[in-house]
Amino acid sequence: MSFEQVEVVRDVTRGQFKHVLFDFDGTISLLREGWQGIMHPLMVEMICGDTEPTEAIAQRSTDFIDETTGIQTILQMEGLVDIVKEYGLVPEDQILDAQGYKKIYNDRLMVPVNERLAQLESGQKTQEDFCVIGSRDFVAKVAEQGPELYIFSGTNQDDVRNEANKLGVDHHFSDIWGALRTIKEFSKEKILTEMIEKHDLHGPEVLIIGDGPVEIRLAHENGCVSIGVASDEVNGGLDASKRDRLLKVGADFIVPDFTEADALVEYLFNA
Repeated sequence: MSFEQVEVVRDVTRGQFKHVLFDFDGTISLLREGWQGIMHPLMVEMICGDTEPTEAIAQRSTDFIDETTGIQTILQMEGLVDIVKEYGLVPEDQILDAQGYKKIYNDRLMVPVNERLAQLESGQKTQEDFCVIGSRDFVAKVAEQGPELYIFSGTNQDDVRNEANKLGVDHHFSDIWGALRTIKEFSKEKILTEMIEKHDLHGPEVLIIGDGPVEIRLAHENGCVSIGVASDEVNGGLDASKRDRLLKVGADFIVPDFTEADALVEYLFNA
């Protein structure tokens, strides 16, 4: 089968999928589009304190965000604590813990998220306006094929469940997992490992779909099949830098969005 947009990176075993795991933000939802633009200045601000920011610190923050996209926010904030201490520009007694930084970040992030949810509630915007192109259709078509569908997200669990409901996709999923207070309670690795063990799954029986290197790396390490979503969330089309990051960690397929949902589902499930 030939595609116009889907990049088939390698030949994989298809047609055996029993469980499908979706990331949420940037894979299905665009409600949190621009989160990097909130986290980045927060990191620079917290690292520098009263000191003038430098290009090196700005770049360090960019690289950190790129590398950790997909993990739960609390782990990113734990990383921020380490970087703040490493640079030593902020007095020890003014350094917050990970929960403290996470609260500041979430408070800032929820301003645009709540504005978008209000636009959705008022009818100014539609569910499609806040979804990756074709993602709602793709989820529905995958569900029709009969596997168990799940969301596993680095976003707080209550929030991701609420947002999946607002976007009209929650009913397709057997469960929706999101970040809890500690890493012991939730991580994408924990979810995948427990699922494989509980259901005695083999790699090609699991399909993982996401825009972050974390879930794509997990898929590669466990022999699962993966689709990397390299979407330019603002302008549409392919984000070349996302593509490169996802290829580097082992994505089997790359898509800019789900415009070719019908053909992709046919290719994946009817090998």
